[in-house]
Amino acid sequence: MDPYRKYFSTKQLKELIELQPNWGVNVLNVGHNIHPPFKKYPDTDHPNRYFFDWRKGRVLDEYQLVFIAEGRGTFETKHTGAVSISPGSVFLLFPGTWHTFKPLWDSGWEEYWVGFNGPYAEYLMQQECFNPRSPLIHMGFNVEFLDIFNRLLQTMKGEGVAFCQIASCLTVQLLGLIYAAALLKASPQNRKEDIINNIRFKMHDTLDKPVNLSSLAADHHVSYTWFRKAFKEVVGISPGQYLLNLKLEKTCKLLRETDLTIAEIAFSAGFMSEYHFSRIFKQKMKVTPSQFKKESSMA
Repeated sequence: MDPYRKYFSTKQLKELIELQPNWGVNVLNVGHNIHPPFKKYPDTDHPNRYFFDWRKGRVLDEYQLVFIAEGRGTFETKHTGAVSISPGSVFLLFPGTWHTFKPLWDSGWEEYWVGFNGPYAEYLMQQECFNPRSPLIHMGFNVEFLDIFNRLLQTMKGEGVAFCQIASCLTVQLLGLIYAAALLKASPQNRKEDIINNIRFKMHDTLDKPVNLSSLAADHHVSYTWFRKAFKEVVGISPGQYLLNLKLEKTCKLLRETDLTIAEIAFSAGFMSEYHFSRIFKQKMKVTPSQFKKESSMA
């Protein structure tokens, strides 16, 4: 997935408040960024009102939800002191609360975030599990959470009242999933689960490209033999079958919801050719892609 950032200008923020129906949650900014190792953080192209020196920290006048998908770093507020951040971590930033964070110099990280305010946001963030004294929550790998965040990013690329209303609903869904994770108080993942879930995330994130499972294992410093066995223990199926299921889920969605050609859909899901895709699709779904598309349009 390509990095993307959306920040509203002062004029746009004024329009959000004055001209648009108030759904109680106003999305002020949203983004996805891959910060590479050995590079100063944050990037120099950060907008002035959000830019900060991590040694000095900052104070915001809005809520922010930050999800670290990959990499490691540190996070600190006046309440928590410095704590370590691992993949799958969510930290919540509260208005008026000093904070700072940064990735480790030699690891970098991949981050998603959304900034928001509004009366319903205030109500939600006053729930017991959303506490500025305990702003760090471990989500781990959660397909639904990532899917909603990616939908939010796509939504914010549009303009207008409808897009903002959809973005508000998606932000509420994200907070609901974090709320559930906080209530469950799941125990920290062991090393095996941590590695496998990081690789699962990478599979989801690079679905439009050919995926080499051996290279994925090597990127995470484990052998392919260990990876394949551990993956099946954690997920329940082999990594190859899991990846194929992801590709088929994506193609089914594109067949139902878009006017893309079969060839375009095949390549967007990382298949080598239209022929290869059609053969695999019929083998698994018992109908051809064209038949599936026709039946879906008639349903």
